[in-house]
Amino acid sequence: MKKVLVTGAHGYLASLARLYNSGRIEFVCVSHTDVDFSRPDEVEKYFMAADFDVCLHMAADATTAHCEEQPELTHRVNTESAIAIAKVCRERAKRMVFISTEQCFNAAPGKAPFYEDDEQASVSAYGRQKMEADAWIRENLDDYLILRFSWMFGLPMPGVKASPSILGNVLAAVKGNKPTAFRVHELRNMTYAQRFAEQLPQILELPSGAYHFASQNGLSTYETARLVASRLGCTEAEVDRLILPDQKTYADRPRDFRLASDKIQAAGIKLGTFEEDLDRCFADFGW
Repeated sequence: MKKVLVTGAHGYLASLARLYNSGRIEFVCVSHTDVDFSRPDEVEKYFMAADFDVCLHMAADATTAHCEEQPELTHRVNTESAIAIAKVCRERAKRMVFISTEQCFNAAPGKAPFYEDDEQASVSAYGRQKMEADAWIRENLDDYLILRFSWMFGLPMPGVKASPSILGNVLAAVKGNKPTAFRVHELRNMTYAQRFAEQLPQILELPSGAYHFASQNGLSTYETARLVASRLGCTEAEVDRLILPDQKTYADRPRDFRLASDKIQAAGIKLGTFEEDLDRCFADFGW
């Protein structure tokens, strides 16, 4: 059985992956209580002594505001420690799987959907930090996977706390009867998290390289939120009252950082559309 060291082991996606693959993968769980990711030297020593076949590096400080407020601290966490782990994997001839992000393309000069080799650019500190680690791994490792995720969504399960998502945000608006604004001038992919968890064994065997992991979505974030509210059973009047258009954010420069997933699908990993993923999520949870 493959021994996979997973960082950020108690986060949403890592917890979900461990739940779905219990008995198929031997997980070595590492979190911030085991090693301080703000201290790259300590990280390197820890991973040099760790026992694993593959490192699935999911730990990150993905809070955009914190990355802007504490760029040096979060650079150590998101970039320097990721590179330290990559150096260990290279020295020990171990595969590294690095979780990157769509945010690498939130200011890219090209036209969406973006492919794996397209030019990257980001207006956010988090995006730039991930870009730097992403580029170092591609330039310096031979055996690696870079998975650039879209915005993932799902629902909580026993032992698995879901991260903020489009589904969670709309549910909060509907259940709390609280009108909430969603961005009109933003287009992005949104992917059911179980797509990753259930296919992890196959993903780990992909040929070395970068891959975009994103179900396709042709709707703005506002339009997507309206669709979710409608699927939750809201009437058109309720959707109009609860799902409000944020016309201001990005009005001066509409943002479209959708990712093309042709490469990973051609390699046998199944993805779909946001609508298909939403229907499947509802079916999985008996809604």
